[in-house]
Amino acid sequence: MIINGTLTRGENPEVIIASYVIAMSLFGITERLGVLLRNACSALVRDKVSFKAMTIVGAYVLTALMVVSGTIAYTPIGNWVFTTLFGANKNMIAQIVDVYQILIIVTFFSAIRCLFQGVIIINRQTKWLTIGMVIRLIVMYLLSLVFINTGHINAKTGAYIFLAGMMIESIISFTEGRILVKKMVDDDKKHTITKKSQIFRFYNPLILSSLIIVMVGPVINVFLGKTNEIELAIASYAIALSITQLFLSFFSYTHQIVLTFYKDHPQKVQRFTLLIGFIPTGILSLFCFTPIGAFFIEHVLGANELLVMASLDSLNIFLLMTLVFPFIDFCNGLLMVRNKTKVMVLSQSANLLLTFLVLVITSSIVPYWNGKIGAIAQSIGMLTELCVLVFIIYRVEKKVCNENKSKYING
Repeated sequence: MIINGTLTRGENPEVIIASYVIAMSLFGITERLGVLLRNACSALVRDKVSFKAMTIVGAYVLTALMVVSGTIAYTPIGNWVFTTLFGANKNMIAQIVDVYQILIIVTFFSAIRCLFQGVIIINRQTKWLTIGMVIRLIVMYLLSLVFINTGHINAKTGAYIFLAGMMIESIISFTEGRILVKKMVDDDKKHTITKKSQIFRFYNPLILSSLIIVMVGPVINVFLGKTNEIELAIASYAIALSITQLFLSFFSYTHQIVLTFYKDHPQKVQRFTLLIGFIPTGILSLFCFTPIGAFFIEHVLGANELLVMASLDSLNIFLLMTLVFPFIDFCNGLLMVRNKTKVMVLSQSANLLLTFLVLVITSSIVPYWNGKIGAIAQSIGMLTELCVLVFIIYRVEKKVCNENKSKYING
C-alpha cells in the first residue's frame, strides 16, 4: 500500500502501477519458492544438524532462483515472457524489465529472511518478526516521502522502496536467527531430520503447489489485459488486492500457529482459528461500506476519482476472499503437521483451474467489468481450494479415527 500510494502520485499512474504489478507477478513466482524456506525450517529444524541440512537446501534453492531470474532479466527471454505470457504492451516492457532487475536482489534478501524467520518461529521469539516488519515499514514510508517530495516517481520507484524494506527485515531476521541457532543443541537424538534428502521430500510438494498457486496472479493479469480499459483494470485490481492483503496479513500466520501448537493443543488451535477467522471480513466490510474506503484510497493512496471507484468495486468482491483465506491457511498448516504436503498440489490446482475458467468466461462476456474480473476469479478460486481441502482433510481424519478405533477394539 505504501508503494501503490507512492506510484499513484506519478505521471500517468495507471501505466506506472500496471508496469510495477506485471513485474511483481513474475517476481511472486520466484520469491514464493524462497518463502517456503520459512515453512520448511519451522516444521523440520530442531537442532544444529537439521539446520545445516536446511541451509544446504536453502543454498540450492536460492542459487536456482537467482539463475532463472537473471536469465529473464538480462536476456531477450524477458521481453518474450512479459509480452507473450503476461500480455504487456510493448511501450511498457522497458519499465517492467527495469523493475524486475531490481526485484532479483529482493529475492535474495527475502530467501535469507525466511530461512531465519523459521528459526525465530521455532523458538517462539515471534516478537522479532513484528519488530522487523515495523522498522521495515517505517523505512519504506520515509523513502516513499523522499520520492514524492522530489517528484522522481516511475515504476522503478516501487521496486527501490520494496528492496529497502526487504533488506532491513532480512538483516534483523538474520541477526536474531543466528543468535538462536548458536543456542540450539548440536544433535537432538529424538529428532530424525539429519539429511537434505529428508527436507526435499517435505519441500518438493510445496514447490510444486506453490508454482501452481503463484500462477494465479500472472494469469489474472493476462486476462485483465483483455478488458476494455487495461491500465485501469490492472491498477484498480492491484490497489484492491493490496488493501485486502493488508487486512489478511495480520492473520496469515495461522499455519505457523498450527505447526507450533497443534500437536499439543489441537482444540485450542481450532477455537483460536474460529475466533480470528472472521475478523478480516469484518474489517474489510467496514472499509467497503463506509466513507472510510473512498477517503483512504483517494487521500492516502492519492488515486483519482475514477481509480477510487474502480478499486472499491473490486474490494467489495474481495470480501469472499477474506472469508475463506484464514481457514485455507489453517488447513495447510494441518497438512504440514501431518507431512501431507502433496495434498496441497491438488487443492491449489483446483484453485488455478477455477480461476482460469472464471477469467475465460468473464473476460469474454463482461470485459467492461475491468478489475472486478480479477477479484471475482481469485475469490472463487480460493473458495474452491478451501472446499477441496476440507473434503480431503475430513476423509483423512475419518480414516485415522477408524484406524484408532479398530486398534482400541482389537487391543
